[in-house]
Formats: sequence, C-alpha cells, structure tokens
Amino acid sequence: MHGIIDCASPYVIEDIENFLKTGDAYELKDGGIIYKDKVCIILGSEVETTEVGRNGKKGAAHNLCYFPHLEDIKAFSKELSKHLKNITLSTQHSDLSGYELIDIVEKYNGILIPAHAFTPHKSYYGNCVDRLQYIFKEKFDKIFAIELGLSSDTSLADEISELETRTFLTNSDAHSLPRIAREYNKMLVEDISFKEIVKAIKNEDGRKVLANYGLDPKLGKYHRSFCEDCNDSIEITEAATTCPRCGGVNITFGVFDRIELIKDKKESKSPKHRPPYIYQVPLTFIPGVGGKTIDKLLDNFETEMNILHKASQDDIEAVVGEKIAKNIINATTGNAKVHSGGGGVYGKVTL
Repeated sequence: MHGIIDCASPYVIEDIENFLKTGDAYELKDGGIIYKDKVCIILGSEVETTEVGRNGKKGAAHNLCYFPHLEDIKAFSKELSKHLKNITLSTQHSDLSGYELIDIVEKYNGILIPAHAFTPHKSYYGNCVDRLQYIFKEKFDKIFAIELGLSSDTSLADEISELETRTFLTNSDAHSLPRIAREYNKMLVEDISFKEIVKAIKNEDGRKVLANYGLDPKLGKYHRSFCEDCNDSIEITEAATTCPRCGGVNITFGVFDRIELIKDKKESKSPKHRPPYIYQVPLTFIPGVGGKTIDKLLDNFETEMNILHKASQDDIEAVVGEKIAKNIINATTGNAKVHSGGGGVYGKVTL
C-alpha cells in the first residue's frame, strides 16, 4: 500500500477519475484504490498549518491528511481551497491551524497525522510548540499517530511522555522516485484497505504496526544543529542565538538537540505496544556503491529491501564482488561509523 499526499490537487483527482473510468483502477468499499491489481493507493493531502506557540511566536507545521474514498478527498479539496491560494500545489500553505484542520479532515471521514514531527522547519515540535496537546487541546485524543521523520527514531521520540499512547510511523517523503520505501511500516491487517490501516494505527481488533523501518537518525538532514557560517554541525541549546564556535547567527536547530530540550522523561523507555525500529542504510549512502552497482543488485534481488535485510554476503558478493559486498554487510549490520547530518545535509557513512 502506498499513501499519496498530492491527491487534493484537482489535476491528480482528474487523473484518478480517468483511471477509474478506463478500468485501470477501482475503489474498495472500505477505502483505498486498487491500481492495476498491484498496489493499493491511500488518498492523502499534505497541508501546512499556521500555529501560535506559548510564547506568541508564529510557526508552521505540516499535516498528513488521509481519506478513504475519492468523493471524500474531492469534497475536502473543495473546502480546503477556501483557505489557501493554490490548491494545485503538492503541499498547500493554508490559513488554518491544526486545531481547525482536524475538524475538516474528520468531516470528510479522514484522519490527521502530524508530519515529520520534529524537523526544524514546518513541524509541530520543531517549529511551533513543545507539546502537541497545546495545539489540539481537547481534540488531542483524535491524534492517533505521528510521523517520526528522517532525523528521529523511536528511542528519541519516546523521551516525550504525551507520545506514549501514540503510534509511530516511518514514511518515505518521496519527492523523488528512488526514495520510495526508504522508510516504511510493516502492519498486521486482515486485508488491504483504508479501514484496516486506520485500525492498525489505532491498535484496534488485533491490527497493529509490527515494525518501523527507517534511517539511522544520524543520517537525517536535520539530526544535529548546524551553523551555516562554520558549515558544520555544532552542539547548542535553543537559548543560544549565536554559534559557540564562530559567533555566527545562521543556525539551524537540530532534531536531537530539540528533543533534548523539550523531553520530560529521564530515560527513553518505550511502552509495551511499541514495535521495533529497524535501521536501514540506503545503498546510496554506502561507500563504493554507485548507480551501476545498484542497478546490478536490483536486477538480481528485485528490491532494495531484499538486499538490505535478506541477501547474504555470499549472495551479494556473487553479483558485485567481495569488497562492495563487505561494505554493504558492514553498513547494514551496524559495523560502520555514521557522521551526523544537519542543516539540510544528509549524514555520511564511513567504513
């Protein structure tokens, strides 16, 4: 199943309607669209809201809004267009707050999930407040899950007590096709549909998220704070307005440092229902693994997930040789050094 968050755009809606007319796709009674009998598409929209924090400072946050049927997201798109300038964009900047948006989402049978919840730009924890409950107030019980984002993981997020009863999701922010499934969720469901996914997110009727697959957060673009003047990661607290190394003021506050500042638990202890977080090191991050090598591997193993989690060193070696096989195995088994990313630059793996 794939969630597509561009589906509130009239152009995308038109494409989906055409697929339904030609028979290339059909809708499920319990929500979702089956395309060419191969994949279930969950209709979504990423909406930017405007928030006011406790200190009166304005911030912005991204929200993932998912809907069961085409008629639901069409109605949502029509109402959302009253609150923004350009409904055709992939991520729409609205004049709504999250508190207001969740009512509109529910009106059309959808669910709202805070997107990349800790990143320094366009997120609730990173850019707006230190507690989601401050934003959603009595509606906080309607927030069943958050998206962790590339620069955080379960152990970091579980340092915030209000998230203990929420499901964590690791989703691909796939603005480019090769990054689809860089992060993904393994779910236990009875069949494929929107209804079943929502049950898994809510931990209802035996459905649940079995595992989160994602980057080592150090590889994320915003894991540590970053000084643009030094062009390097720095250790800093939010109270500081200048770089402790060079005195520069062009600083991007990192996810790790932000969570250190707002956490309210002495140690990171996950609740019993929390599934494992399984680290992935994408092939593009591994030294010596270039485009041609990746093509060879995919020709033999079909998916990157098979290479990272199922293929043995001998299997890989038979395709790309001993040196590259060792590099891949060392990276995927934790025998590599990871240098933290920051300031919009991914982290690096060295062997």
